[in-house]
Amino acid sequence: MNTPLLNKNKMTMKHALIFVFLIAFLFNYQTVFAQKKEFTVVLDAGHGGKDPGKVGYNHAKEKDIALKIVLQVGEILQNEKNIRVVYTRKTDVFVDLWERGRIANKADADLFVSIHCNAHNSQAAGAETWVLGTHVNRQNFEVAKAENSVILMEDNYEMKYKGFDPNSPDSVIGLTLMQEEYLDKSIQLASIIQDGFTNNLNRIDRGVKQAGFVVLHQTYMPSVLIETGFLTNAEEGTYLNSDIGQDIFSKSIASDILKYIQQLSLNTVQSTNVAKNENIPASKTNTPISKNTSNNFSKIEFRVQIASGANKIETKPYNFKGLTNVERVRVDGSYKYYLGSTSDYAEIQKIHELAKSKGYTSAFIVAFENGKKIPVEDVFKKS
Repeated sequence: MNTPLLNKNKMTMKHALIFVFLIAFLFNYQTVFAQKKEFTVVLDAGHGGKDPGKVGYNHAKEKDIALKIVLQVGEILQNEKNIRVVYTRKTDVFVDLWERGRIANKADADLFVSIHCNAHNSQAAGAETWVLGTHVNRQNFEVAKAENSVILMEDNYEMKYKGFDPNSPDSVIGLTLMQEEYLDKSIQLASIIQDGFTNNLNRIDRGVKQAGFVVLHQTYMPSVLIETGFLTNAEEGTYLNSDIGQDIFSKSIASDILKYIQQLSLNTVQSTNVAKNENIPASKTNTPISKNTSNNFSKIEFRVQIASGANKIETKPYNFKGLTNVERVRVDGSYKYYLGSTSDYAEIQKIHELAKSKGYTSAFIVAFENGKKIPVEDVFKKS
């Protein structure tokens, strides 16, 4: 009797289901597309053109070796899916430090890696990896000063660097303030690279260090500067100037960059050999802890690190975009700021998303066992 009406309702229902299906499809498509966003790595070959950099054994020039290694690293990374490589230079040209940072920032890069070679008036040897930081002692300052002095070759450098003096420790310390947000991730990458040099390439370990490099200051992303070895050392200089040496260093650096990217997929930061003395007080937060779930680790405390720096900031909501229960912990002369405290990994993921929604896009999850920071993946390995 009401067949036309019934058919109309069926059609309406059918259209509604199709609409819901399309919405679900588009949502899933956008989610997959977002997950496939390219990870942009900027590779910076130190010096170039009129600036040879260090000159070592058998007249080997830093600018040439750095460029060859960078091009090989880039070739390896470009063969990986969803990785885009941008170079600050691909030929023997002079690129000022300001321009190198501008290239990285314009590319909206996720990572900046600057490759160099070292020199000394002795037979010093070994590899070291640097991040921009406030730990500027006399020796570290001299290293930074040598790399920063290239700005004196640049046209109109007084205006570009607004009074920066590469010979002044005060100027170097002032560089570090804007990069503090990325310091932990920079140290994470530097530690992975340095471990690769030491454990896989058997290079002398000169450690992960901090100093005020202009080229790192100019970038707004995690950034490291690699000193592959000493050109002035007869054995090491010869090795770095050889095809086999450059090939091995390139593969090591590329492999470690990929390892870092893989770790980022877990939104975690590893324990490093720069900051080991991090002790967390008993939790003062009221973050709920889910019981009896597969994501609950009774002996582990998960937190979200939202900021890090030399400045001591009051943990008031107005200082942290409205977030409450932020805690401040002093670690090796600087401060880290944490949100949340729970043994439930699913819960800390929600807190991590909250932090990102408030604008802390570089926030990440950390784990503590008995007050000591441990790699997050170790938690799952143990379980």
